Amino acid sequence: MDDIDRGLLALLLADATQSYAALGKAVGLSAGAAHERVRKLRERGVIRRTTIEVDPAALGLGVLAHVLVDSNAWMGDPPTKEALLALPAVEEAHIVAGPASLLLKVRTARTEELQSVLRQIHAVEGVTSTSTVVVLETFFDRPPNPAASTLAAEAD
Repeated sequence: MDDIDRGLLALLLADATQSYAALGKAVGLSAGAAHERVRKLRERGVIRRTTIEVDPAALGLGVLAHVLVDSNAWMGDPPTKEALLALPAVEEAHIVAGPASLLLKVRTARTEELQSVLRQIHAVEGVTSTSTVVVLETFFDRPPNPAASTLAAEAD
């Protein structure tokens, strides 16, 4: 990945609806060349999907919590994964190293609903306990920085 690819990624992260002509102009390429670069980024899996960003509060989902899950089983196996995928309030699930087995990102409308989701998480086979942190305010939430890979390489 070169600086042009990183520039295209930064532009797409800011606004994925931009035309290939606008993208190309911004990085010094023709529309066709920009389209080809973006196609190759998709093929290589660098761009996984194109989507929109929705304001959770506008949907009435004002409670955000991060839940650490302790377990007595490997949490990445299909029964656990399927059980967590069945809970719409669980937005992300990460197997982690450290004081817990799993880290979940949970979003609900009210704390009562969060409590219900926590009960459902406790019912998942292998879960022994949870520890929940409720987010009071998010002062920034940003996507990955395409330039970060360059900065990391330069630091080595």
